[in-house]
Order: sequence, then structure tokens, then C-alpha cells
Amino acid sequence: MDCKEARPLLDANADHELPAPEARRIQQHIESCDACRRESDNLRTLSGALRTTPYHRAPQSLRARIIAGLPAIEEGLAATAADIRSDTDAYATGESATNNGRSGVNQPGGAQGTPGDAAPESRPRQRRRSFLAGLLDGLRGQSGGFGGPVATGGANRLFASGWLAALVIALGAGAAGVALTLHRSADISPFADELVESHVRAQVSGRDIDVISTDRHTVKPWFNGRLDYSPPVEDLAASGFPLQGGRLDYLAHQRVGVLVYRYGKHVIDVYVFPQAASGGAGRNVGSAAPSIVGREGYSIAHWDAEGMTWWAISDAAPDALTGLEAALKARLQSGSERTEGGS
Repeated sequence: MDCKEARPLLDANADHELPAPEARRIQQHIESCDACRRESDNLRTLSGALRTTPYHRAPQSLRARIIAGLPAIEEGLAATAADIRSDTDAYATGESATNNGRSGVNQPGGAQGTPGDAAPESRPRQRRRSFLAGLLDGLRGQSGGFGGPVATGGANRLFASGWLAALVIALGAGAAGVALTLHRSADISPFADELVESHVRAQVSGRDIDVISTDRHTVKPWFNGRLDYSPPVEDLAASGFPLQGGRLDYLAHQRVGVLVYRYGKHVIDVYVFPQAASGGAGRNVGSAAPSIVGREGYSIAHWDAEGMTWWAISDAAPDALTGLEAALKARLQSGSERTEGGS
């Protein structure tokens, strides 16, 4: 093991995250290399200092400020309920006044209280309140309004029943649509979450590359003996996606080969699975799953080529993954691996 291969693993070795064979190889190199030994000592010192740093709990004043800045959901619901009660009370008051006015028409000397006596500008609001309260009465089965007896308001009751039936049908259709959407999303969601976790874990641990090389003839043989399949490896520098190296990862309960590409300042991890293999690994999400999805700020794309299923993830825009897919498929279709002996 040389410094180029050991440097990316020093951080993981200091935190005891490497398997025993890799840890022994790293330790042997550290003992024979002064530069790597100094770097390893610095990392261990930093790790120890972080572990002994006292924990500072956020003050209650910060929590109070955060809560104060949240939308007042309960207050909004209370205000809405108050508005409904106000409309219902106004409807009841207006209905009583209307009945009194109507009775006064037929009584000698009584006040001529007719609906026409109301101010014109108040009529739309009264009709709106009457409609809302009447609909509520109809749904509750109370007398009066839309829920009145057939003799006095049968048409209103039928109208309220029609509204209720339409409401039930609309809610049922909405629930069915949500259920179908959730079912389709659930097919890919668990694997997408695991993919994001794997990508982020590799970036923050400093172990994003096990074999650092832009030469496909170095990266491809490195997987021999480490996987039970041979992932195709292509350098796509001519298309703007230079190969950076590769690594092993553990995803969906199995070891998987990961090719690491770079697009500008963005890292693209490409997980390569054998397409014909049985099991999960997100390969069986089906063609109904979208080819590109967004997950926690990351773009995820998948496609099939050369008997493999490819899953790419990056914080770059989705167009970058589309370009990588096109460049890789074009390179594979050109038969570069077959013409070069598949090495």
C-alpha cells in the first residue's frame, strides 16, 4: 500500500471504522511512512479532542424564539371556528326576524316586516350565511333550513343530500388518488433513502474512494475478488465526467461496486448492480418508477445497460445525471470494453 491509497483511509482508521484486514494494511504502511504517521497522529488527536469537548445545550430562550416564529395553527383554527359560529348565529337571528316580519303582514296593526325591508347590501351576506348554516343543519339532520321536513323544505333536504353525496364521492376519489401515489412512491422510497444515506456517509467520512485512479484499467481490476460480478468501468472525461476511482459499499444487504465520477465541483456516485441477480437493491422497482427523482436535495437516476442496473446520485442538477447516462450508454454501445479485451 502506498500513500496515494492510504491517505483516504487514515480518517476511517483513526475512528476504528475499517475492517480488520484493511486496518492491518494501513497500520503497516503508517509504521513505514513518516508523513502518513504524522497525519494519523493528528487525526487521532483531533478525534480525542472532539470526544472530550463538553456538550452545550441550547438555551430555553432559543426554543422560545423558534416556537414564537412558528405559524399559530391553533389560533387560526379557533378563528375559523369562531367565524362559523358567528355565521350560524347570524343566520338564526336573521331567520327569526324574517319569520316575525312575515307574521306581521297578516296581523292588523302589526309591523309590516317583509324581506324587502332589509337593506340591499345585507342580502348577499344573509344568503351566504343562510346557505352555510342550512347546509350544516341538513348534515346534522335538524329541522329548518336544508334539513327541514319534506312538507316545508323537502327540496332543500334533497339538495343537502346531493351535496353530501358529492362530498363523499370527492373525498373517496381524493383518498384513492393519494393511496395510489403513496403506493408508487413507496416502491422506491426505502431504497432511495438508503442510497442517499450511503452517498452522504461516504462524503462525510472521507472514504468516498477506495481506489483513486482515472485509469479504467486500474479501477476495473481492483474490483476482482471483492465482488461476485465485474462492473463495467468507463472514463467519460471527454463528455465532461472524468473518472475519479471506485469503492466498495454495502447497500440493500449486499456488497456493491461504486464508480466515482466528477462533474465540475460535484461528485457523482454510480452504484452498479447485476441486472439479472435476484433480490432487492432497488432493481425491482419496475419501469413505472421515474428515471430521475429528487431526494433530500439530491438527484437520483437509474437505468439499465450492459446487463447491469445503474443508480447515480449527486447534488448536481438532474440534467447532469441525464448527460452522464447518455455518455455512458454511448460509450458502452461503442463496444470499448469488448474491443479492449474487457480488462
